[in-house]
Amino acid sequence: MTQPTSYPQHTALSLAASGVPVLPLRRGKVPFGNCTTCADNACGGRPNMKTPGPCDCPGVCHAWAAATTDPAVIVSPAWAAAWRRAVCVGYHPGGGGLTVVDLDDADAIAWARTVLPATRTVPTTRGEHWIYRGAMASRNAVRPGVDIKSTMAYARYLRPGTGTMTALPDAVRALAVKEPPTVRPAPAGVMPVRAGGEECRHRTPAYLDRGIAMAEQRITEARSAVHATVYRTFLAVLSTHGRCGCLTDTHVNRLFTAAQAKGETPRHCTDAWTNALTTLGL
Repeated sequence: MTQPTSYPQHTALSLAASGVPVLPLRRGKVPFGNCTTCADNACGGRPNMKTPGPCDCPGVCHAWAAATTDPAVIVSPAWAAAWRRAVCVGYHPGGGGLTVVDLDDADAIAWARTVLPATRTVPTTRGEHWIYRGAMASRNAVRPGVDIKSTMAYARYLRPGTGTMTALPDAVRALAVKEPPTVRPAPAGVMPVRAGGEECRHRTPAYLDRGIAMAEQRITEARSAVHATVYRTFLAVLSTHGRCGCLTDTHVNRLFTAAQAKGETPRHCTDAWTNALTTLGL
């Protein structure tokens, strides 16, 4: 095995040995970009960027999903150029079963001290990282000056920190929960109409019900990339039925139930639905 030749490599190997996936960060504290072969995810990459794992490229591609605990990869020739240019070590908190509450300023720190249980604390340039044991969904700007970095995210490694790491509290998990979307059903007994006054055909069994059934089937038959399939299906349903008022809570619940049967959490369903609404401007 090639021996480490730099401080970042040495730090990365130490973190990896403790089970925390690592990656080099370049100037600006950001990951290295994809190589030409992997540009625009042409290689297929990590499965929809949902989980870490190698593609065929031996380089440092795909941002947080490149993070690894494999020492052979960390000191490999393919990563050597990146380490020579690296300014610091990054890590994937969720991959190591951790959550980082990133507090950007004094006000955020004061808030955390009154609301969150004490845990391991690492000073940063402007604030502090509070590190908890346990993984969750990442989300930025959960409140002023506060980001959550865990799954599908990376954090900069600064130093070991002080204090005893404690279990991820519900108070932190609650910060990342988005309000479920509100879908207003059409008034009972009233056929919704288009802007031009034409009766909406979507409430007929031959159209709306078949569309919902096909969407359920698409989700149920997914064998991989379930997250992406759920999102694309929600997007397709909303693009067809989202502007007429014909979708009811019953229809939405059918889609959410199909997604959860494939392992999606209620939160993931809500996020996918909200993202689809935003994409379509609904």
